[in-house]
Amino acid sequence: MYLRLNEMDGWIGSAGRAPLSRIALIGNALPRRCGLATYTSHVFDALRDRYPALKIDYYAMNDPGGWYDYPPSVTGVIREEAIEDYLRTARRIEASGAELVWVQHEFGIFGGPAGSRLLPLLERLTVPIAITLHSVLDLPSAEQRTVMERLIRLADRLIVMAEKGRSILRTVYGAPDDKIAVIPHGVPDRPYCPPALAKPAFGLAGRKVLLTFGLLSPNKGIETMIEAMPAILADHPDADYVIAGATHPHLLAREGELYRNSLKRRAGQLGVGSHLRWIDRFLDQESLLDLIAAADIYVTPYLSLTQITSGTLAYAVALGKPVVSTPYHHAAEIVGPDNGILASPGEADAFAAAVNRLLGDDGLRQRMAQNAYARGRSMIWRRNAEASMAEFAACRRTPLAVPAAAGERAEALAG
Repeated sequence: MYLRLNEMDGWIGSAGRAPLSRIALIGNALPRRCGLATYTSHVFDALRDRYPALKIDYYAMNDPGGWYDYPPSVTGVIREEAIEDYLRTARRIEASGAELVWVQHEFGIFGGPAGSRLLPLLERLTVPIAITLHSVLDLPSAEQRTVMERLIRLADRLIVMAEKGRSILRTVYGAPDDKIAVIPHGVPDRPYCPPALAKPAFGLAGRKVLLTFGLLSPNKGIETMIEAMPAILADHPDADYVIAGATHPHLLAREGELYRNSLKRRAGQLGVGSHLRWIDRFLDQESLLDLIAAADIYVTPYLSLTQITSGTLAYAVALGKPVVSTPYHHAAEIVGPDNGILASPGEADAFAAAVNRLLGDDGLRQRMAQNAYARGRSMIWRRNAEASMAEFAACRRTPLAVPAAAGERAEALAG
C-alpha cells in the first residue's frame, strides 16, 4: 500500500494543498526526551511544512510525574494514567472539526495494562483513525494481544515502517491487508558531509570514528562493541567508539548510572577506556546530525532481533553511513551488502571483523556511504508526509473496513 510520489500527484497540488483541512495528532512531544517524542514532533513539522494550510491539533502524552514546557504547537496534554484526560480529549476532538485522528502508538506511553486507557478515547470517535505502530510484537503478552486486536478493529489504517511489521500484523493478529500501509521512517534531507569535515567539531580530527546513538539501556548491546574494541584497536589504533545519548529515564530512575558505570569499568579492564567517548546527554537534532556526519561507521549491536524500527539507524543511513548491525527487523530491511554488514547479537569477534574490514578498505567504505545516502533519499520527511496524507485521503473516501468497529464507536459515544 506504499505509494510512490508520482502516484500521489493526481491529488496533491503543487502548492501543498491537502485533501483534509484538519487532523488530530496524538503521541509524545518534545521537550520530553524519548525517541517517540522526537519522531512525533518531526511528523508534525513535516506535515506543517508540506501542507501549510492543514490544521493540526497536537495532543501530547505526559508520563507520571512528568512536566514539560511544551511549545505553542501542542494543543492539549493527556496524563498517562488520568482516564478523565482521555475522555476529555475525545470530546475536544469530536468538537474540533478534525477529519481524522493519527495516533503514534507504543504500549508504554498510554496508561492502563498494555496501554489500554487509549481505547476509551478511540472508541468515542466518529472520524477515521490512523495508527502508526512503532512496535509490532510477534510474541505479545495476553494483555498486549487484547489491546492490539482492539486497536486493529478500531483503526481505519495501520501504518508500520517495515514489511516485517505488515507480516506480523497479518499472521499474528489477523489484521486485514487492506488496512495496512508501510511507510518508511522519516529522515532529514541533509547534504552529504564527508566525515573528515565534521570530526573537528567533536575533537575527533584524525580519528576513525565508530558511533552508537540512543537512550542507553542494556538491550543496546554496547557490551558487544566494548568487547570487540581490543581486536579493532590491534588493527586500527586510531579508532574511537563514541557512545552518545542519555541513560534511559526508566533505568535512571530505577538504578541511577549503575549500568553506564559498569560499561566504563569493563572498558577499563580491557584497556580500551581511553578509546571510548561518552556523550551522556540528550542531543538536539542538529547536534545529533552533526555527530552522525562525523562517524565513519554507524554501529547498532542491539541484542533483541524483534525491533521493528530504529530512528537512529534510519538517520545514519540517510546521512550516508556504512552500518555494522545485528539483523533486527528494521536493520535486515534497510542494511544490505551494498551499505553495511550484519553480525549476530553478542558476537564481539564478528563485530570486530566487520569493523576492521570497513576501516581497512577506504574504497569499500566510500561506496557503502554513497549507497546508504542514495537509499536515504527515499525516506526524507517530505515523502513521509506525502505518503501519510495519501493514506489519510483513502481513509476519508472509504467506510470503516470493519463494521463492528463503527458500532463500537457509536455505542461508546452514545453512552
